[in-house]
Amino acid sequence: MMRLRLKADGRIVQILPDGREGTLPSPLAEIAQQMRYGRPLGGWIAAARAARGAGPDAAYARGVRARTKLTQAQFAARIGVPLETVRNWEQGKRSPRGPARALLKVIEEAPDVAFAILGAGRGQ
Repeated sequence: MMRLRLKADGRIVQILPDGREGTLPSPLAEIAQQMRYGRPLGGWIAAARAARGAGPDAAYARGVRARTKLTQAQFAARIGVPLETVRNWEQGKRSPRGPARALLKVIEEAPDVAFAILGAGRGQ
């Protein structure tokens, strides 16, 4: 766990294990300043995620959809989820969990069967 101290001049410093003060790494300093002034961190967090890149769940979701040769909108309609859900999966903002992940696995292994069953379930 990192220990921090607010100095009288407004700087936030890290307390090192030996008790000395050190400077914060740049991203942490920015977060500390944002928190100090009560500013929302949403924009910074989104930027950090973008810089980090999408994770393995995003690549998996994107790969499954790409193998079906469907657009995001077409894929979302076929599996019965909002377009934004597919976008969030592929951009790494959200990860498919539970039933959604199982459905992606079925689509990966047998897309024709999965889409036929999904289509039949909606009266198509």
